[in-house]
Amino acid sequence: MNMIGEIHDIVWGPWTPILFLMVGTVYSVRIRFFQLRKIPCWWDATIGNLLRDRKNHRESFRSACTALAATIGTGNITGVAAAVIAGGPGAVFWMWVSAFLGMATAYGETVLGIRYREKGRDGGWIAGPMIYLEKRLGCPGAAVLYGFFCIPAAFGMGSMVQANAISETVSYVYGIPEAAVGVILVVLAGIVLAGGGQRIFRAAERLVPLSAGLYTAAALAVIILYAGNVPGVILGILVDAFSFRSAVGGVAGYGISRCVSYGIARGVFSNEAGLGSLAVLNGSAEMASEELQGQWAIFEVFFDTIVSCTLTALVILCVAGSGTASEFGAENGASLTSLCFFTALGSPGGYAVAVCVVLFAFSTIIAWYYMGRQAAEYLGGKISGKIPAVYAVGYLLAAFLGCLGAMETVWEVSDIFNGLMAVPNLAALVLLAGEIYAPGEKRDP
Repeated sequence: MNMIGEIHDIVWGPWTPILFLMVGTVYSVRIRFFQLRKIPCWWDATIGNLLRDRKNHRESFRSACTALAATIGTGNITGVAAAVIAGGPGAVFWMWVSAFLGMATAYGETVLGIRYREKGRDGGWIAGPMIYLEKRLGCPGAAVLYGFFCIPAAFGMGSMVQANAISETVSYVYGIPEAAVGVILVVLAGIVLAGGGQRIFRAAERLVPLSAGLYTAAALAVIILYAGNVPGVILGILVDAFSFRSAVGGVAGYGISRCVSYGIARGVFSNEAGLGSLAVLNGSAEMASEELQGQWAIFEVFFDTIVSCTLTALVILCVAGSGTASEFGAENGASLTSLCFFTALGSPGGYAVAVCVVLFAFSTIIAWYYMGRQAAEYLGGKISGKIPAVYAVGYLLAAFLGCLGAMETVWEVSDIFNGLMAVPNLAALVLLAGEIYAPGEKRDP
């Protein structure tokens, strides 16, 4: 256990969020801060086009929902609380800053994912760091390494940890035995996953708007009830933003992405810009251009962090204030968020959060399956054709086992593999930064 903790500290040390932010800064310069200068432009290209012509933009929306399913989840409920506890109210400001830089990274890796994707044996697209590491940079070893790291990360963070969140929530609220929850979960997930990528995309297209809409409505209800506290909370965020503690907490809350910082309440944090998953999931959009899907990636980071995480932060700060979790009667960040909703909305608030946890976690399970499946397909073509089938069985088995017990060790091990995934991808993004330019602008000569 001590060895695992030490490895975790090395992989997710202080240099890691700094590296994510540096790549985000490079890509922001490359696209001339398009994510800030042209907010109406990318909003109109994504949500605007979807509202005007849903049929022709459905594939892009489905891929975006699948990417959101992998990123928006329990971390938006528990991870934000952890960041606020660690860094104070000012952490929220630095999450905003980090998110805006991450929007550029998300755009860049999605463009590269689509530009260099290739058809798999089943006729679907295989996209992501594995492809542009091999096809563009000529580094097949690094590509295989990324795929190798991706599969255990999917088993841990995508399957076991999410299944455990579902099991704990359903068992606590409804009293259903954990083993029974595991069987039901495996059956439901198996039905979705057996349909392949298209069924996963269709499920994500329905689950993500439902879960995000429910959580947004519940959070807004709390904020409206505590509207008198909102101006003071906003002022507190801005005043506290430039303290050292807040900056560190905010960067950890966003930059570590879906990985857990050792000693910070075991929460997942915000989205995965820079991890490579957005390149994989957005790269599967059948008819989308690279620039359009890249703008969907910008929207994904925006909604995941700027919208969803901000709502969580406002709920916590409006209801509980800026004190510690224990001062409000909560054990940690996870229970703090739930307690805030229960305090403001009573039992309906508690049930709403429980339903959101289940929907978020199930969405993450199916999305991360597809993410790992892409890596398995790639490795299957390089090492053994049996890898995809073994992966599928192993993923469902991991989900069942995740329902049965505590996940402390699984959290740390899967965190380590998530961090190792980021290393070859961030290196590739640095080397390929010269190929990225703002939507609608000409390539540099």
